[in-house]
Amino acid sequence: MLEKLFSLSAMKTNIRTEVIAGLTTFVTMVYIIFVNPAMLAEAGMDHGAAFVATCIAAAIGCFIMGFWANYPLALAPGMGLNAFFTYGVVLGMGYSWQSALGAVFMSGCLFLLLSIFKIREWVIQAIPLVLKRAIATGIGAFLALIALKNAKIIVTSPATLVQLGDITAAGPLLAILSFFIIAALMYRDVKSGVLISILVVTSLAWLFDLVEFQGIVSAPPSIAPTLMQLDFSGVFELSMLSVVFAFLFVDLFDTSGTLVAVTQKAGLSDDKGNMPRLGRALSADSSATIAGAMLGTSTTTSYIESVSGVSVGGKTGLTAVVVGVCFLMMIFFAPLAQMVPAYATAGAILYVSVLMLQNLKLVEWDEMSDAIPVSVVLLMTPLTFSIAHGIALGFIAYTAVKVICNKANEISISVWVLTLLFVAKFAFSA
Repeated sequence: MLEKLFSLSAMKTNIRTEVIAGLTTFVTMVYIIFVNPAMLAEAGMDHGAAFVATCIAAAIGCFIMGFWANYPLALAPGMGLNAFFTYGVVLGMGYSWQSALGAVFMSGCLFLLLSIFKIREWVIQAIPLVLKRAIATGIGAFLALIALKNAKIIVTSPATLVQLGDITAAGPLLAILSFFIIAALMYRDVKSGVLISILVVTSLAWLFDLVEFQGIVSAPPSIAPTLMQLDFSGVFELSMLSVVFAFLFVDLFDTSGTLVAVTQKAGLSDDKGNMPRLGRALSADSSATIAGAMLGTSTTTSYIESVSGVSVGGKTGLTAVVVGVCFLMMIFFAPLAQMVPAYATAGAILYVSVLMLQNLKLVEWDEMSDAIPVSVVLLMTPLTFSIAHGIALGFIAYTAVKVICNKANEISISVWVLTLLFVAKFAFSA
């Protein structure tokens, strides 16, 4: 049955290799079950329900990717997108988490339509490469700010807005320790470095009576508080346009980049980089986002950590299916997830931000018409505490600078349209 489903022999692999690959990928990305519920809880969502939704949404995404697309690509609610959900849409713009789930659902539907009608290629080509890199770096800077804020390494100041917190306190010290544990382990190619750091810091917090031990295994929490709680009343407002677009845009390019990286590593693409069953892979990602929004979690996306499983031999969808099974099993470990403090996950968030900021090396800084929009997105995303505002200002800056530099011919029609929409958003929003 497995041979028929996944074509193991044709892909020159076997069940044992695929299972090991799946377990390897799972260990490198399981940290999301600790980070995501904690972040969504800050938006007012029930922690237990968000935990179950995270596990089930990840499993659904992995199963669709495995059985339908037959790719060794694992999915789960995405880092960065969950930060945008909580700190950008809910706490920043003042929308309810139910409305934010509605925006996630709509972005998933749009992504699915783009995949079905093969518009994805046109969209990707229409958006300038420099803006793609700018948005990745902007989100990286935004994540860094969130990590430092959650760990209380930086705190508010009436005089300077922010200032250094008490880094001799237990929380900031443990957050710093978490980050350096990850750095040390990743340097030594320990794939589960993020998970190990979270467990070590949580254990230390328990030993020093900073958190209360709540057990390890229990019956799954109820998902009722978040299940089908979507609110579409504000989705079609102009102020929500950038929100839906941001969810769609980041997921679209994040998925595309991850697909390219994983398929090339696994040798699944041809010499020109073309990938078989690409439409199915993109449909899996968008379908998982739709299902996740209905369950009660932020955007579900493909994980670059899938490369770790591919590196040990994973080549088929069986790898993804194994990851999905592992996520379902984790539903019974809710007490362990609930006792993880914010500073234990701060190191993981900061590490992800470092990875995203690496896109800065690809920017042509000598070209001012590129350097300026990148700088605008990089600075304004964290300083406005909004990925949506960072993207909008980045598009406006890109268009304005190109026109000023007599390079208006480099601006595509789609960029013109988006720029005008963003200008209208700022002009007419209250």
